[in-house]
Amino acid sequence: MFFSTWKKSMAKAELNSSAMTTSSHKWLLMFFLLSTTFSFNSVSSSATQPPDYNRHCALTVPPSPPNEAPLPSFFPLLPRSHEGYYTGGNPVLEPNPHAFTSTFLNSILLRTLSVYGTEVPGLFKLKGRLTFPNANKYNRREHFSYPRQGYYSTVMYSTSKRSSVSFKLEGFWSESKGDLCMVGSASAYKEGNLLDLSAVLKLHNLTSSTSITSLITGSFESLSTSANDPTHFEKISVLLLPQMKYKYTPVSGDFKNGSGLPRGLSLSSLPEHQLCSVTSGGFHPFKLRYDSGCNSAKNCSPFDAGMGYVPRFMSMSMIECSEENEKMRVLVEFPPDTSHVSYYRSFNPETTLVGEGTWDETEHQLCIVACRISGVKESWDNARVGDCSTRLTLRFPAIWSIKDVSDMVGKISTNKTMQEKGYFDRIMFRSFRNGMAGVPDLKYEYTKIDTARKLCQKSEKPARIKGARYPNGSSISVMRFDSSVKNSTGTIGWGYSVPISVGALFYEYSSSQDSEAEAPDLGGSGPVNISYHINLQSYNGFSPFNASSTSYESYEILAEGIYDAETGRLCMVGCRNIGSDDQIPRNDSWDCEILVEFQFPSLNSRRGGYIKGSINSARKKSDSLYFERLELSATYEDGSSIWRMDVEIVMVLISTTLSCVFVVLQIFHVKRHPHVLPLISLVMLSVLTLGQLVPLVLNFEALFFRSSSRWNIMRESDGWLEANEVIVRVTGMVAFLLQFRLMQKTWSARWGDGNQKSLWGAEKKVLFVALPLYIAGALVPVVVNLWNSSENDVMMASASITSSYPPRSLWGDLKSYAGLVLDGFLLPQILLNMFWNTKRSSLSCSFYLGNTFVRLLPHAYDLYRAHKYAHYYDGSYIYANPGADFYSSTWDVVIPLGGLLFALIIYLQQKFGGRCIFPRRLRELEGYEKVPVSVSSDA
Repeated sequence: MFFSTWKKSMAKAELNSSAMTTSSHKWLLMFFLLSTTFSFNSVSSSATQPPDYNRHCALTVPPSPPNEAPLPSFFPLLPRSHEGYYTGGNPVLEPNPHAFTSTFLNSILLRTLSVYGTEVPGLFKLKGRLTFPNANKYNRREHFSYPRQGYYSTVMYSTSKRSSVSFKLEGFWSESKGDLCMVGSASAYKEGNLLDLSAVLKLHNLTSSTSITSLITGSFESLSTSANDPTHFEKISVLLLPQMKYKYTPVSGDFKNGSGLPRGLSLSSLPEHQLCSVTSGGFHPFKLRYDSGCNSAKNCSPFDAGMGYVPRFMSMSMIECSEENEKMRVLVEFPPDTSHVSYYRSFNPETTLVGEGTWDETEHQLCIVACRISGVKESWDNARVGDCSTRLTLRFPAIWSIKDVSDMVGKISTNKTMQEKGYFDRIMFRSFRNGMAGVPDLKYEYTKIDTARKLCQKSEKPARIKGARYPNGSSISVMRFDSSVKNSTGTIGWGYSVPISVGALFYEYSSSQDSEAEAPDLGGSGPVNISYHINLQSYNGFSPFNASSTSYESYEILAEGIYDAETGRLCMVGCRNIGSDDQIPRNDSWDCEILVEFQFPSLNSRRGGYIKGSINSARKKSDSLYFERLELSATYEDGSSIWRMDVEIVMVLISTTLSCVFVVLQIFHVKRHPHVLPLISLVMLSVLTLGQLVPLVLNFEALFFRSSSRWNIMRESDGWLEANEVIVRVTGMVAFLLQFRLMQKTWSARWGDGNQKSLWGAEKKVLFVALPLYIAGALVPVVVNLWNSSENDVMMASASITSSYPPRSLWGDLKSYAGLVLDGFLLPQILLNMFWNTKRSSLSCSFYLGNTFVRLLPHAYDLYRAHKYAHYYDGSYIYANPGADFYSSTWDVVIPLGGLLFALIIYLQQKFGGRCIFPRRLRELEGYEKVPVSVSSDA
């Protein structure tokens, strides 16, 4: 329009150019400006609407010209984000079944970016983003989990990179109708090709006020209608959980009957005294237990018999929580098996309840009203929330016992009568976790101590050994351990054992990571009451308790009894819920006739040892619950670690002392031969000085890393390690000062030397050769780590059964590389001898051979340590620390050979000339010969 107006104006001007006056020029200019302004307004008006909006959305939500400025605050009107779930999207946006995520695989997130008012009241223009976190299907991750001291370590294999897909959307929302329509685009990968996707989002029931029965449904469709188009994807059904001005339902009297549940803790007794902080953190898995009357899915499950299975597990995730009102909204899921409780689970509305909970401080419990989602068999577009007859009661038990050490317990019931459709019997549930042991008001009640004393008296007692010292019952690092388990057929499985309580105090630990909190001091070494959580994991056909073997099946024993710190004997009675082995897990099916025994070796045993244990049935062989004896064996890390650390302390002291001696001998050497002092490489001396300085500056982090394991070992060592740590620091400081003194003398002699320029020129050449080599070597671990993290084309493991050391980080690799540079400390001196081409003995044999020996000795010790001690990294290494150098069977051979080669080259250079290792024609190049001069050499 702009150009057509402009052409007409110009044509008219040309026809009347001879008769135009100054006034006509002004009118023409005004007409031109008005037409230009009109044209730009037309373009601007058309740009206010998203492309293709009228075509795809005009009938759903008619558009209206929006205001120029967005609303400054739209939170009272719309929340910042809506979380939801979807189905469909094949082949581009279909959920990736192999994505490793702590949320649902088919989750989506609709985020509001800005809101504009329009000329129509109640109609708003929206800009937003719709994200599919796990939509890309071209990556694959495999996982293998195994138990380790109360938590699971995971080995993860990745073959390609994963990224989410986000659509930028624009559209309009009608507040009165609750309808939203938006169009937009995104980029996504499919089989390695980048695709430009475009789609339309339509939502219904997006109202400004919601309740438990509110549900936002809709669709997300590709704008490409051809199925052969690579950007086309199947229609997606969307289900969002509303989060706008939610109105909670008042708690009814259905929750007053708390029968079957233990007494609960008050809200003020919980960690941080806040309900939301306790129940937050993603999914909370629970084990389900049914009453004896449950015999089929019809009267066992909160869902219809068409569910096809009786749920064994339940998970609960929080949608939102109000700390002020002590209310929350939750999703309650009943997956078909345990693998869907934690990972690889998709949201299934047919097996999920939507609930709202209110904390009842009088009963000390969380009361949840839960509703079913119906109308989703054909499509989620017609999903609705109804049948809110399910009730969940959740408590935080104030007393733990041998049959219950869960931090959350509860029951599921219905307010329907037995004659009504949808009635089901009561279901009890208990959490997997027991991480609230630090709560002051929580108590452990011993109920099997008398039985344990009787059974333990019948078994053989170990003899007391004079002078032997065994771990205290509250020792964090010793009393929890991993073990191998062998049944009567010789099949091996795995397990872990973690104390629950020691005496009247809880053994404070975290089920997900090592605790650095000090355990309580029981103030004595006599027998103490103790309780344990023992987990056995089926592996490679291992099946205890006459159970059928399945892959990675878990078996749990709760035990309590007596631990005698004078003999190292632990004897307990164990209870196992045998109902968990049934197809329908029962609530009150227990076998408490189990004898559990462990024998700890002495702490001051120089040979270390193993924790030996057994699990026996106290029943007769004719009893159906009788099982064959299980043998347990665990590496006793702390007994051997203390002895190993004793040895390593001595090794550190010897190495540091020898370094001091060799530097002193070199100082005497240059004092007797002052003319060779300027010929010592300052680059070499800088490397050696920094090698002594860095551990001092970093507070000996390389030698004394403050891990929880090492700290607990030091607590068991009667202070010997702490005392020797001070000695090591003092000798390290002396070695640094002597090394710095030698470098200062060399610097002073270099400046006073007659061949000053030539010497500095040779030193610069050394620096120009050595520095690029050092930088290039440092880039190798950097590139390898960046490649691994960005491409994920190699195995990444958070822990490994066969690995001696933890996974390498970039910082750890750089520290190890610095140790490698220090191992090759003679390289700069070799280069200086080559450039200076002299036969002078600048280094004494004791210096270069002695320091080479000091640098290679840790690798020889590492080979010995690998055969002597178990391959287990606990952060307690003081000498030959895997985090301060490259240590492995290969490196322990390559590095010593390289160090000896450098020492041999120095010997040949000082005997036959700096270029003696080169061919004869290269040796005849011009060299420098030092003219003896008098140089002050005060030591």
